[in-house]
Amino acid sequence: MPGAPAPGHAASTAPGDSPMPGMNMPMRSPETGAADEPVTADAVTIKNFAFSPTALEVKVGTTVTWTNQDTDAHTVTSAASGGPLHSPALATHVTYGYRFTKPGTYAYLCTIHPFMTAKVEVTR
Repeated sequence: MPGAPAPGHAASTAPGDSPMPGMNMPMRSPETGAADEPVTADAVTIKNFAFSPTALEVKVGTTVTWTNQDTDAHTVTSAASGGPLHSPALATHVTYGYRFTKPGTYAYLCTIHPFMTAKVEVTR
């Protein structure tokens, strides 16, 4: 196939090289690096089978709202047993809100798709 690398050779090994001439391709996944830094906000989007942001920082008393923008249903459920987050299955465009009243780190996941994880850090 023209343009295909020879067997055993990568198509591109230099950082920043684009496999498509004239196009700049991000060389780092949005799920790594800066995306893991806590974001101060009060809303989480569920899209492309991921929570965004994956780390949210809020003050005690804040109500966080999750909105499902996927076509599949998702849940917002505490990762630890006895945790406070227990949404029903959220259909497309449905929201779930929870008011955090105590400081701490609240890890959560989607019980339908357990690879979807995130956390809320609640501070005073």
